Formats: sequence, C-alpha cells, structure tokens
Amino acid sequence: MTGFTKKALLGASGLALAAGLVLAPAAAFAHVSVDPSGEASPGSETTLTFGINHGCDGSPTTSVAVSMPEGLSGVHPIADANWTIETERDGDAGRVSTVIYTATTPLPNDIRGEVKMLVGFADDAADPLAFPVEQTCEDGSTSWSEVASPGEDPHDLEAPAPVLEFVDAAPAVDADSPAESGPSGLEVAGYVATGAAVVISLAALGIAVSASRRKS
Repeated sequence: MTGFTKKALLGASGLALAAGLVLAPAAAFAHVSVDPSGEASPGSETTLTFGINHGCDGSPTTSVAVSMPEGLSGVHPIADANWTIETERDGDAGRVSTVIYTATTPLPNDIRGEVKMLVGFADDAADPLAFPVEQTCEDGSTSWSEVASPGEDPHDLEAPAPVLEFVDAAPAVDADSPAESGPSGLEVAGYVATGAAVVISLAALGIAVSASRRKS
C-alpha cells in the first residue's frame, strides 16, 4: 500500500471517528420527540409522529398521554396494533385535550416506540406548539412538560416537552423590485474554465498514481 493510500485511509478513519464522537451525545440525550410528515403551518394539516426513546430509569413504558396545545383545529389519532387509544375532551362535545396510547405489550427501555395522530392547525395558531407528554412505566413515570423560556437552551432542560415549530412562509417578491439576474457571460466562461482546470488536474493526478503503482 502506497503512502498516498495510507494517508487517505487514515484521513477517512479520522473523519468517521470525529462524526461518531459528535453524533453519540445527540443519541444519548434523545427524549420524546415530535416530527411532522409534511410542512406544518397555520391553516394546514399533517401527521405528527411522537418518538419514545427511553423508559423511566430503565423501566418499560406502558402508556403515553399526549396533551394538546391551543391552536389545533382537529385531532385524529391513528390506529396502531401496538397501542390501544383513548381520547379525553374538554366537556362532552369539546375539543380533544389529551390522547392516551396504552401499549398492548410494555415497550422495553432500549426499543424506540412511535405513536401518530393527524392534526389540523388553526389559521391563527401561534408558533411554536408544545405537546406535554406523560410517560407511564411499569415502575414510575416521567412528565415531559418543561418548555424553554425565551433565550433558554432547550437542551438544558431535564424533561423537555416535544415542541413543533412552523415552517416559515416564503418571502413575498416585490413586483417593483428588479428580478434577480442570472450569471453574466463572463461568469459562465469563468465557471467553464474552472471546471476544465479541475478535470485536467484530476487526470494528471490519475496518471501520477498509475505511474507510482507501476514502479511499486
């Protein structure tokens, strides 16, 4: 193996190790999460998936109760063979206030579980929306209900609630403002020349590597 190849492999190994060191803490501190299936914005609807990553100090999860925030125009839990579902409402015919998912078989601490619901957002819904979650286990429970104050880092919270942020609308284009122009002819020529130079350099490198291999 040439010195060039050894250096390349060592460089790749170093990048992989660095990536692992960066990603490991994020996975270790994962709690209850919420992810929309599409872009969430006032007046729209989407399917929300709540991810349950840990039990209560290692105890299997038996149920997950998700509280609904203000700003929703509708809530429709999605059936799942792994959970039985109940809903609580504000009054006899009021809006859904809580959706309770009970595991048909307790969810082990080291297994990720998911529950889903289709929700609609009111036209005047405020951003962001927090969904407090009560996670009940065979031994104990955890209330994921903390919400970061303005300026506070959510990662500093011990039991953060899942928070959904709306997608920002695309900025409006001012009809009176000139349209953005594409690259000029000189810029295009520069791009072509740069690309040609890169191709020539890569070809020269390939010839040099081939010659080095024939000598070794």
